[in-house]
Amino acid sequence: MKKRKVAGINSGLKIYLFRHGRTHDNIDGEFSGWRDSSLVKSGFDDAKIIAARLKNKKFQVAFHTRLKRSKQTLSVVLKQHPECDLQVEDDRMIERNYGKLNGHTHYQIVKKYSPEKYDSWHRSFNTRPPGGESFKDVEKRVKSFIKDLKIFMNKNNVSVAISAHGNSIRLFRKIWEKLSVKETVSMDVPYDKVFTYEV
Repeated sequence: MKKRKVAGINSGLKIYLFRHGRTHDNIDGEFSGWRDSSLVKSGFDDAKIIAARLKNKKFQVAFHTRLKRSKQTLSVVLKQHPECDLQVEDDRMIERNYGKLNGHTHYQIVKKYSPEKYDSWHRSFNTRPPGGESFKDVEKRVKSFIKDLKIFMNKNNVSVAISAHGNSIRLFRKIWEKLSVKETVSMDVPYDKVFTYEV
């Protein structure tokens, strides 16, 4: 796992950030957003790979969102971490809400609207899909989460694990790694990778 520095956190404290495993919506090519789609078998396998990557790491607190896929993935990981004695739910790092696109396949959106509309809603940084959020909206809430996370880690002297979502991870990485908007919207976020940040 590549290690990166995060300003403002005590030396030695680490953040282990990972995406939930694949879900029914992911397999079907549907926009999930805030839909509560569960992990499929391969998604639990993804979670087991994350668990293997974190097996010899230590963290005392774990964060998840209200969505089942975030909690299911974390549950697999925590089987090997008795030192983690606190779980915290925080929806500021929840998946991007796609609004009226939720539950529809990418092809259905292209067919109903146009490839141009699809591209704008899917990957434009500033454009919101109907009833949904833009990447810029997600960045605002992720920034708020990170600000409070730094304070929490410093105050309690803890390392943390974060079971997040593809689009919130894009914004975590943009902020922590100082990525450009172009890099942010075009990046791939694997289901079986851990992003490790440290001082």
